[in-house]
Amino acid sequence: MDKNRTLEFYVGIFVVLGFVAMLFMSLQAANLSTFKMGQKTYEVTAHFDNIGGLKSRAAVKSAGVVVGRVSSVSFDPDSFQARVTMDINSEYLFPTDTSAKILTAGLLGEQYIGLEAGADIENLQTGDTIRRTQSAVVLETLISQFMYNMAEKN
Repeated sequence: MDKNRTLEFYVGIFVVLGFVAMLFMSLQAANLSTFKMGQKTYEVTAHFDNIGGLKSRAAVKSAGVVVGRVSSVSFDPDSFQARVTMDINSEYLFPTDTSAKILTAGLLGEQYIGLEAGADIENLQTGDTIRRTQSAVVLETLISQFMYNMAEKN
């Protein structure tokens, strides 16, 4: 009887550790591990011709540091571009001539927005738009262009 209780105790510990590991993995996969509740942010937008697979809650990074999150991705019917709204942590101030690029972590990794600070004296404020943008490089498009060029040579 005593061996059964000991076995049940260890099985219970194993199950709890499994749940903790699953929680950790899901936070990593959802990119929420750096999310802080109640953190002050300012909202900026950027327009891109192609966003690839960029999703809401994607990271916004500068110099490899997460400085914000993508809050929404929508289609702008006036410019026929994707409108990306970002919440930038208020502790990080960026000049108004900052540029935004959609980048990929690794060859097939998740997409994020990379910000490169400019040199303007004024900083971005809530409601501002980042004018300098570079769209996502879509791997399928590169492969199809390569295949088309190879077929054209033959």
